[in-house]
Amino acid sequence: MTEPDWAAEGLLEGLEGKDRDARIAILRDLHGDGAPLEELRKACEENRLMFLPVELALREEPRYSMREIAEKSGNDVDLLTRQWQALGLASTDPDELVHGERDLEAAKRIKQFIDAGVSPEGIVDMARVLGQSLARVAEASRFVMGQSFLGPDSTEYDVAQQARLARPMADLMESTIAYVFGLQLVDQLRHEVVDRSDIATGQRQVTVCFADIVGWTELSEEAEQTRIGSVADRLSAMATDLLRPPARVVKMIGDAAMFVSPEPGPLLGLALDLVDAAEEDDEFPQLRAGLASGMAVGRWGDWYGRPVNLASRVCSRARPGSVLVTEPVADALGGDGYRFSAAGQKRLKGIGDVPLWRARRARPGE
Repeated sequence: MTEPDWAAEGLLEGLEGKDRDARIAILRDLHGDGAPLEELRKACEENRLMFLPVELALREEPRYSMREIAEKSGNDVDLLTRQWQALGLASTDPDELVHGERDLEAAKRIKQFIDAGVSPEGIVDMARVLGQSLARVAEASRFVMGQSFLGPDSTEYDVAQQARLARPMADLMESTIAYVFGLQLVDQLRHEVVDRSDIATGQRQVTVCFADIVGWTELSEEAEQTRIGSVADRLSAMATDLLRPPARVVKMIGDAAMFVSPEPGPLLGLALDLVDAAEEDDEFPQLRAGLASGMAVGRWGDWYGRPVNLASRVCSRARPGSVLVTEPVADALGGDGYRFSAAGQKRLKGIGDVPLWRARRARPGE
């Protein structure tokens, strides 16, 4: 195969020294693997040449249109299109040949869910959760790979060589995700006892906790980006390390963490542990936390309703290094290894005046 004149094709513009050599090495490898010149040119123009090996490793040969996928799998083309968009993927003309064998197999699995009684809306909602969650997994995987194998002096070619690990990494992650899904499902079934009405409506009595970093705005403005990232990573690590069932992490929101539990005791213990852990770490800012109990609606891994809004507002009124709770939480746990002192009526945005209580662990003899 004759090698193109890369410079004459305009694919080396603005590059010198090792960067130029790295670009040529990538182009040679990709061209040798069968990538057309036009595809290489487009990848250069879009500044994604170093990631083209990932695309080539992961994408399939396009054989089917969405309409053909629907016909072969026994699904409605509108449902498959909505599910595809819910995953966060761009939709195409239903007659354009852009899908491969794995897409067809995925569509057949959707039909199995439909035949088992799962509603089309449930399929779309689940796709939305999967898309959002696995987009984060993919981003985290890229970050770990970059941190592990690449340095500040890495060239395009170094990145491209690591990108060639994408296919075996993707295969490895598929098995890992299936394994973790099974563990999480068993853990929830074991620790969360609900009745049939709870399952049908999604509503149940829960306690919600928000914990956030004090002074995050100032830290974000003044600290180096690496420092901000390490603080956020540390909060996530603390949240998972200190977590005990039946309390669960609902989500991490940059400077904050949201937790939920069917019982208030484990969640208050977690909140106090988090605040204490932050106090003991000289390199970590102070935390504060707020808890509220009540009927909430669980939907697709998230929670909604008054206790969620209330816990968030309560957290915002807590002093650095303290945990504030609403009266129902204090009433439920008074004398159960915890002590509460009145913090007075606090005006909470969008809610009104609410009596709050500062929580701490009971000292020996109390």
